[in-house]
Amino acid sequence: MKTAMRLFKYKNMNIKKLILLIMAVVSLAACHKDLGNYDIDMPIEPKLANLDSVYTASVGDSLIIKPKIEGADAANVELQWKISVMEGNDVLYTGPALRIIFGLQAKRYAARLTVFNKANGMKYFHNFYIDGGTEFASGTTVLSVEKGITQFSFVKPDGSVQARLYRAMQGKDLPPNPTNLFLLRNTFTGGTLLGYWIITKNGGTRLEPNTMQEDPKYPNTLKDNFFTQPDDLEVGSLISHPQGVMMGVVNGKFYGGTTSTWDQAATYGMFGLPADGDYELAPSFVMSFTQSATYFIGFDKNRKQFVRINLYGAPVYFGTQYSVTTTNAFDPTNVGMDLVHLEQLNNADCFAYCKGTDGKIYELKFNVQFNGPFTFTPQHKRLFVRQELINENTKWSGAKNGVIYIANGSKVYRYNPVNEELRELATSFSGKTITMLKLTEDEETLMVATEETVSFLNISTGMNGVFIKKIEGIPGAPVDIAIRK
Repeated sequence: MKTAMRLFKYKNMNIKKLILLIMAVVSLAACHKDLGNYDIDMPIEPKLANLDSVYTASVGDSLIIKPKIEGADAANVELQWKISVMEGNDVLYTGPALRIIFGLQAKRYAARLTVFNKANGMKYFHNFYIDGGTEFASGTTVLSVEKGITQFSFVKPDGSVQARLYRAMQGKDLPPNPTNLFLLRNTFTGGTLLGYWIITKNGGTRLEPNTMQEDPKYPNTLKDNFFTQPDDLEVGSLISHPQGVMMGVVNGKFYGGTTSTWDQAATYGMFGLPADGDYELAPSFVMSFTQSATYFIGFDKNRKQFVRINLYGAPVYFGTQYSVTTTNAFDPTNVGMDLVHLEQLNNADCFAYCKGTDGKIYELKFNVQFNGPFTFTPQHKRLFVRQELINENTKWSGAKNGVIYIANGSKVYRYNPVNEELRELATSFSGKTITMLKLTEDEETLMVATEETVSFLNISTGMNGVFIKKIEGIPGAPVDIAIRK
């Protein structure tokens, strides 16, 4: 009897377990099946039409962007606009269309349109860009002298000339005796524009590149560009450094624009103290630049010797602290002549044109190993082949391919120092005096200026200065030119 009872209980327990297992399986199946019974009611995403990825805006003009909303109740949709500005406050605007006067600088800005559905609180984002520009965003600027007055003009891409632009915009004249025009770019930061500098014999003026107005952020005169202002200013010569600052000879000393801060800081490019030393530099010098270092060779006109200057954040004068491989050609520490002009064709070959005590012009060729042990190698000293071509009015432009272009009077010559060949270029200037000689950045074109005109000549391989085009209507005689693309 007891055995039968135990068997009944055991079977009863198994039946209960089986029933529970069946119920669990059914329950799981029901749950799984139930998941498919729910319908998720997602809000309809509004679609945008007439919205581009990039817009171009002109500084001072209206910027209007008017997209079309599709797929949603327009009454419940709000458009929120944002233009991100790193240098200041972001531009915020709410409305069915962005309608503003574009007052930012001429550069690219990231922008975002937020589509806000007020009915359900959903937000949708659309990113795009705005490229700011001005009428001066591309073109050519020309520095010239008209009846003794310095003029600054702008040439539009279509060739039309806005003559005497500085005087028209500022209501005053530039300092007299212009020498150089620079459009400074910091190539270390992707070519950031840092302004135009108009350099004159005793001063200089800076202009914001997009407005051609005096830039309120930076020093606007050369004298103000010194941390410690000199009593008098006499510019020997200045050049633009790839970091977007100027370096060169002022009052016989060597100065370098500071690069130790952000290039948007007001002190960027300002001159500190000159390279300390007992020297007085001739105006002409050469620069060797690499990504890691910058070196200069100048000429002490009192001791009549070549001197070395290194750039370590600030310029440092080393004088004749360099090795000389041989003095058979000439002694760089005791040249014994006055420097007329110093031309560097690449990071190696340099040519100095000096006037001897006999009144004749000598050509000195030398090579300098700038990196590593600073080594000066004199290579030759010889009378220049055409003495009459070199005087205080001679124009020079040296190319990296080893050729020097020389202009005197109304003629331009291609000079090859290897064989001393002088070849007159094909284009004639009809007796007009040449006032400027400058290579384009790619060194495929030579720009030659005469009164009221800048001519562009083809000097690429096989071409001997064949005429390409010219700019006419420049007020007076051009001195320098800068091209903005």
